[in-house]
Amino acid sequence: MPKIVTVIGATGAQGKGVVAAFINNPAYRVRAVTRSPTSAAAAALAAQGAEIVTADLDSLPSLTAAFAGSSIIFGVTNFFEPFSTLSDPLKAIDAEVQQGINLARAAAATSTLEHYIWSTLPNALALSGGKYLVPHFEGKNRIDAFIRAPEQEALLRKTTFLWVTWYHANYSFPMFTPYLIPTSGTYVQFASYAADTPISTIGDVGVNLAPFVRAVVEQGEKTRGGAVVKAAVEERGAEELLGVWAEKKGKKAKFVRVARDDFHGLWPMWAEEMGIMMEFWDEARAGSWEREDGGKVWNAEDLGITGELKGVEEAFEGYEI
Repeated sequence: MPKIVTVIGATGAQGKGVVAAFINNPAYRVRAVTRSPTSAAAAALAAQGAEIVTADLDSLPSLTAAFAGSSIIFGVTNFFEPFSTLSDPLKAIDAEVQQGINLARAAAATSTLEHYIWSTLPNALALSGGKYLVPHFEGKNRIDAFIRAPEQEALLRKTTFLWVTWYHANYSFPMFTPYLIPTSGTYVQFASYAADTPISTIGDVGVNLAPFVRAVVEQGEKTRGGAVVKAAVEERGAEELLGVWAEKKGKKAKFVRVARDDFHGLWPMWAEEMGIMMEFWDEARAGSWEREDGGKVWNAEDLGITGELKGVEEAFEGYEI
């Protein structure tokens, strides 16, 4: 019998990548979880052979029902959904934490579960000694702590913590978008951080996440038990990344650093949220993607998947803002 792989957020950026990892493999049956089973995106997944199931991250009973019979579960939360509706980062963190705990509890209650893959991020607050609380990191870190608690020991033994790095499509966020200056024909990207701030990137997450998730499952003997896997294809400086975009799109581009208050003022709330992350990366550098306990972080080379990954140049070629 094929193993059921249940994918939360199956119509989203990460979910699509996870579905792609298993949809054509007869050893697995993909169960796509969505709140909108009649959407065009859900219909497209059904046409590929996925089972479409309705559940809501705010409803523990619906998740428990959706997970029944699953061998593998991919869990992810979207901080930016409550952030955009509540317009308050602390309230959004609370909302995300509750959703992530619901996922963990439902996974723990799944008697057939072999592997729980939880999409999370490094603990910026701990790594920076309390200096940088990045809201869309913090909620996931609190969920991590719930999974690592002694009461969840059985779930932790089955869990992989998957760090999915920066998407190339983040250029669609207004605070990252290069803006055309008509008088010079140059696209300007404004920033409150240094030009050489390192950005670890997954590139096209819909393409590159699949090999990581597939490897995590196939090499479960070393990736379960609370292992941390960093899903990244390369690292570029912020200005260098802009240069790649400009080259692939045939544009002229310039990286312009502005004062922190000016950057935040251009895109209230949103620039501040992302700005905190970028300032953390600017200061912490290589330390941005470490475990706070100093443990090992598995990468593409460790998992033997480097040859399957597509670079950021390829991602930008077909990308339109």
